[in-house]
Amino acid sequence: MSNFILFGTIFLVALITLFKAVRLVPQGSKWVVQRLGKFHKSLSPGLNFLIPYIDVVAFKATTKDIVLEIPSQEVITRDNVVIIANAVAYINIISPEKAVYGVEDYELAIRTLVQTSLRSIVGDMSLDDALSSRDQIKAKLKISISEDIADWGITLKTVEIQDIQPSGTMQQAMEEQAAAERQRRATVTRADGEKTAAILEADGRLEASRRDAEAKVVLAEATKTALSKVNDAIQDKELPAMYLLGEKYIEAMRDISSSDNSKLVVLPADIPAAVRGIMNNTK
Repeated sequence: MSNFILFGTIFLVALITLFKAVRLVPQGSKWVVQRLGKFHKSLSPGLNFLIPYIDVVAFKATTKDIVLEIPSQEVITRDNVVIIANAVAYINIISPEKAVYGVEDYELAIRTLVQTSLRSIVGDMSLDDALSSRDQIKAKLKISISEDIADWGITLKTVEIQDIQPSGTMQQAMEEQAAAERQRRATVTRADGEKTAAILEADGRLEASRRDAEAKVVLAEATKTALSKVNDAIQDKELPAMYLLGEKYIEAMRDISSSDNSKLVVLPADIPAAVRGIMNNTK
C-alpha cells in the first residue's frame, strides 16, 4: 500500500514537472517568463520548454489589437465653452515585458494619457474649431500619445474621436441663439418685403398720376382743337352755335332728371332764349 502511494506521488510530481517544463502558447499571445523572480524571456506562440520550478510564467499578454474605450469627459475650449468629448484608442503590445514591467496598469495609463492630451488639445481651440476639426484633433492626439506609450512597448494603431458636442446647457443656449437669429432674419426679410411693396405701390401711383396728367393734357389739346374747329366753322353765325349749346343743355337736363337724387326738373319754356342767354353770358 505504501509502495502504491509512493508510486502515485512520484507520478504526480513527474506530471506536474512535465506540465511546468513544456508550455504551449496559443496564437495571438505572448507569455512573460521569470527565472528566480527576474525577467528571463518572452514565449512566442507554439511549443516552448522551461526549466521546471525555476522558470515561471508570470504574465500572459495578447498580441492582438486592443480596443480601449476612453470615457466621456468635460473639456473647456479656448473661448470658455464646456463640451463633452470621448474617444476610442486601438493599441497593440509589441514588447510584453515592457508593458508589464514598465507601468503598473497600461490600460489605465493609456486612458488617462488620452484624456489628458485631449483636454490639452481642445483647450487650445475655439468651440467652432473643436466641433469641425476632428481629423486635426485625432492627428495631434496620436502624435502626443505615440511617443509616450512607446516606452511601454505599446504602439498606438489609431485613435478616433467618437463624440464631441457642447454640454447640455451650451446646447440650449446655442438653440436659443439660433432661434433668435432665424427670427431676426425673418424680421429683416419681412421688412424688406414691405419696403419693396411700398416702393412698388408708390411707383404705381406716380405712374398713374403721370398718365392722368398726360391724359388731361391730351384731352385739353383735343378740346382746344375741337373748339377751334367749331369756331372756324360757325364763325359769327348764331344758329349753329345755338344748336350745339342747346344739344348740350338738353343732355345735361336729361342726366339731371335721371339721377336718383332728382325729384323735380323744371325746363324753361323758351329753350332757344335760354341758350341765347348762355351765349351772351359767355361772350
